[in-house]
Amino acid sequence: MTDQLLSLIGKHALVTGASSGIGAYIAATLDAAGANITVHYNHNQTGADQVVHSLTNKGQAIQADLKSRVAVNALFNRAIEALGPVSILVNCAAEQTLSPLKDMSLESWSDMQQTNVEAVFQMSQLFAAQNQPGAIVNISSIEGSRPAYGHAHYSTSKAALEMLTKATAFELGPSNIRVNAVAPGLIWRAGIEEAWPEGVNRWKERAPLRRLGHPNDVANAVLFLASDAASFVTGSVLTVDGGMLTQPGW
Repeated sequence: MTDQLLSLIGKHALVTGASSGIGAYIAATLDAAGANITVHYNHNQTGADQVVHSLTNKGQAIQADLKSRVAVNALFNRAIEALGPVSILVNCAAEQTLSPLKDMSLESWSDMQQTNVEAVFQMSQLFAAQNQPGAIVNISSIEGSRPAYGHAHYSTSKAALEMLTKATAFELGPSNIRVNAVAPGLIWRAGIEEAWPEGVNRWKERAPLRRLGHPNDVANAVLFLASDAASFVTGSVLTVDGGMLTQPGW
C-alpha cells in the first residue's frame, strides 16, 4: 500500500533548476517513483544532459531563462509536446546572491524576485491552464521566516513564495490541484565544508539533529507532497531543517 501511495507511474514531472544540486536529486527521486521527467536548466546543459541520461523513465532537458516570460511559456509548451500534460510541477530554480541591503542594486533585487517568485507565478498559471488535477511543489527556504545578513532580497523572495504557495493552493484547490512548499535548511553540497567551515560547524552545533541536510532529504519531502500519500495536504510549508527553527532566539 505504501509503494502504491508513493508511485508516480505514468505521471510527467517538470522540475526547474534540475541540472545540478537539489533539483537533480529531485528529478532522480521522482524518476525512481515512476515519473517521466522534464529537466529544466538555464546555463548548465552538460549537467542537465547527464541527469536525463541517468533517468530510468522517459526524460528530456529543456533550456529556458526564467526571467523571460516568453521563455517560460516556451518551456512549458515544449515539455507538454514531448511528454504530455504536466501532472507534477516542482519549482526548484532560484537565484541566491549575497549583498548588504545598503549596497544592493535595484537590478539585483528585481532579478531575485523575477526568478524566485514571478517565474513560479507564471509556471503555476500555465499548470492551472491545463485544466487537470495535479500537484505543485515550490522549493522555499527557512530564510523565508528567518533572515540572514546579505540575504534581504533572497529571504524576501522566499517569504513571498510561501504566501504565493498558500494563495495558489486556496484558489486552485477546487480544480483538484494541490500546492505545497518545502523549506530546507542548510543542505550539503560538494565543497561546502571547505568553503564555509565556520558556518557548517555552527549549524551542526545548533541543529537538534547535529548534521547538515542532504539533497535526498529535500527530494524525499517533494516525493511525499507530489504523491497520493499527501492527497489531503495543500497550502502547507514542510520544513526540512533538522530542527533548526526550533532553536530559541534568545
